[in-house]
Amino acid sequence: MGTIGPKALLDTIGGTPLVGLTRLLPDCPARLFAKLESFNPGGSAKDRSAQAIVAEALASGRIGRGSTLVESSSGNFAVALARLALLHDMKAVCVVDPRTNPATLAIVRALGAEVVPVTEPDPDTGDWLVARLTRVRELVDERPDAVWLDQYSNRAAVRAHADGTMREVDLALGGDVDWVFVATSTTGTIAGCLAHVERAGLGTRVVAVDAAGSVLFGGERGTRLLAGYGAGIVPALAEGLTPHAVARIPDDEAVVGTRALALREGVLAGASAGAVAAAVARLAPQLSGNVVLILHDGGQPYASTVFDDAWVEAEVGVSPDTLAARVAAFGEGA
Repeated sequence: MGTIGPKALLDTIGGTPLVGLTRLLPDCPARLFAKLESFNPGGSAKDRSAQAIVAEALASGRIGRGSTLVESSSGNFAVALARLALLHDMKAVCVVDPRTNPATLAIVRALGAEVVPVTEPDPDTGDWLVARLTRVRELVDERPDAVWLDQYSNRAAVRAHADGTMREVDLALGGDVDWVFVATSTTGTIAGCLAHVERAGLGTRVVAVDAAGSVLFGGERGTRLLAGYGAGIVPALAEGLTPHAVARIPDDEAVVGTRALALREGVLAGASAGAVAAAVARLAPQLSGNVVLILHDGGQPYASTVFDDAWVEAEVGVSPDTLAARVAAFGEGA
């Protein structure tokens, strides 16, 4: 028998658990499962994307010890990149906007990365992501050692989720996967899921969970409060993608879904996970068989936002009493 020894930290990325959800929508005829990406060391699915992107760039010689990696992020990719840069003796510079959770920014700084905030949205589109990408390009021009690996177009992220996230779901359920719900932003995760479904010949229907106000998959631009899902531009990774369905979830429904996951299942997850739960609740009458919710991150960084009643009332416009009533009624009729 071989000796089981300790792993290197980066070797713990992937292999996240798939758990049954029996209390979220008790009247739903389908069997619900959650892929808990919060079990990655950085607390999110972005560990997979960042690891694949950095590994490919290292192997090609594009980056190396002493490189400065500049990237735009709503939070989770910044955490993943900060750790990878640290462990490969590089520097990370993360461009963020005011929607990023303060706890996430503290983690990024704790890992030694530089945080560069943008303070105003893009003047032409009113979008924060556009403003972040403009600042990234400026920083790359200003710093001779800077490299932008561009998570919005880098196909290594798609391969990470095809060979990792979706393949793990497929193996865990023995190929019996009827539906998968995936929050979308850079679209790397859903692109990977679709790629594996096609490659493996699965009959899985893949649902893109997008934000109201996002331009992905034909959406119309609007105000988006919550970070982690939705986009103000169509990233290169989304070109040619055709999900089987699209569910557009506004901020208030995402908050309710996040709270329902916590109070019914004990699953503390982030805002995009709440949007995924809300999308499943909407489509519950159509669902059957095995349904998988990809929950991209954990809820701890959201303690002062979606899990704070005062913040939800001030920013989302839902009072504590109304919020409690909506959470209690979550999924009724499903």
